[in-house]
Amino acid sequence: MSDHQSAADTKVAKNRAKAARESHATSIQPGFIAKLVVMAIINALGVYILLSAWQGGHTMITGIMLAILIVVNIIYFSKRMLPMKYLAPGLVFLLVYQIFVVLYTGYVAFTNYGDGHNSDKSDAISAILAQNQRRVESSAAMPLTVIDKDGELGFAVVQDGAVKVGTSEEPLADAPDAKVDGTKVTEVPGWQVLNFGDIAKRQTEITQLRVPVSDDPNQGSVGTSDGMTGYAYTPQMTYDEASDTLTDLASGKVYKPNNTGNFQAEDGTTISTGWRVPVGFDNFKEAFGDSRYAGPFVKVLLWTFAFALLSVATTFFLGLFFAIVMNDERMKGRKIYRTLMLLPYAFPAFLTALLFKGMLNRDFGFINQVLLGGVGVEWLNDPWLAKFAIIFVNLWMGFPYMFLICTGALQAIPDDVIEAAKIDGASPFRIFRSVTMPLLLVAVAPLLISSFAFNFNNFNLIYMLTGGGPRFTDTSAPIGATDILITMVYSVAGLDGGAAKNYGLASALSIVIFLIVATISLISFKKTKTLEEIN
Repeated sequence: MSDHQSAADTKVAKNRAKAARESHATSIQPGFIAKLVVMAIINALGVYILLSAWQGGHTMITGIMLAILIVVNIIYFSKRMLPMKYLAPGLVFLLVYQIFVVLYTGYVAFTNYGDGHNSDKSDAISAILAQNQRRVESSAAMPLTVIDKDGELGFAVVQDGAVKVGTSEEPLADAPDAKVDGTKVTEVPGWQVLNFGDIAKRQTEITQLRVPVSDDPNQGSVGTSDGMTGYAYTPQMTYDEASDTLTDLASGKVYKPNNTGNFQAEDGTTISTGWRVPVGFDNFKEAFGDSRYAGPFVKVLLWTFAFALLSVATTFFLGLFFAIVMNDERMKGRKIYRTLMLLPYAFPAFLTALLFKGMLNRDFGFINQVLLGGVGVEWLNDPWLAKFAIIFVNLWMGFPYMFLICTGALQAIPDDVIEAAKIDGASPFRIFRSVTMPLLLVAVAPLLISSFAFNFNNFNLIYMLTGGGPRFTDTSAPIGATDILITMVYSVAGLDGGAAKNYGLASALSIVIFLIVATISLISFKKTKTLEEIN
């Protein structure tokens, strides 16, 4: 009887456990709710980016974002893709911030993208027609109000008793909800009406603004000279879609599209405003074939290698020296000294560079006036002294990092290995050269490679401390003695505001920098692997 009762109790317990599991499986868990909330936020952000890219005409970004959203939702709502739940965030960031950037930079490197070639052909035609307009002398004046929305200017005009609103991008359209006092528009929903003071501050923008009358740019636009009265403007050029030509109405000159993304007349003259087109290897040819860049490029390349190598070497050996000293147990107050060693690493790098720029000033700097007794040393204006100053400042900022990694690597070396070397009669220098240093390099070699890559593109230090100067006197290009490749790209491409922007040339030079760093890193990592095998 007891055996039968025991079997019955066991069966009841199993049924209860099964029911509990089924109830647990069907209930909504807090973790699932949290996942729903997180995925809802991610999807909302993704849809916002998707719609923005679609409205902006960025087809490639739209496709990539749509694919990412679909894949991410499949991964996180599937029960069979547990490993991918951990890998997906890293892979998405790798795709967006690394792979996409490299591929897009490669695409731009083979185009003429830059000032005058920022958009497609249709936008270029509209811009040309808008830029070449004259006032219709017989046109009637119309009441005009200048309006603003998030920094974008527009006009509100009264035509035949109706209010119309438009911007440089959007042609005039009816605004039935606008309020009018007599013939003056006083309020437009969603827009700020500028007063006289605001108009005076932005007078240049307002007088240069042209608002199209319709989607057809050949129908002209509305402009103003005082911000209160509008006049009709008509294009001085007309576009014929059938023949794909622009005609100057004043001279009768006809412009046809050429292979470089510009409209060109038979006499060779071109209209500066153009559109993006593929140019093959023209940007690379300009980078290495143009006399303005070819000569300075070699100097800048050599200095870039020297700067990166010296930066790694000086910071590593100084950091290693302090790490060895602070690792000695006989030294008292090691914690305090180690804390002091990390202070330069605690300050933002760009602030440190700006601080040293002031300290190295020839006339008012602390170094010249206080430490050297008023001597006017040209620390930042002499080519060689400027390079020395950069290495010194980088040493100050970089040695704490090397001190940290060397301290960790030294403490990871087994004590019995050192003791065995001492028992064998090895001298301290022999132990350091044959035991400590090889084991240390195995641990820190990848970090030294990454430090080289970082300093190879150390834009902040160069730009903040010397700005790449002093400038070379044998070229018209804005390149200086302390420029490294990345700051040269920044200046040559006009990104510093000194010249017309040329993103195609900048991308071509960036690809060259990428190939150089990638090649050196690949070779270095192979050497590191060999070192590990030897040890």
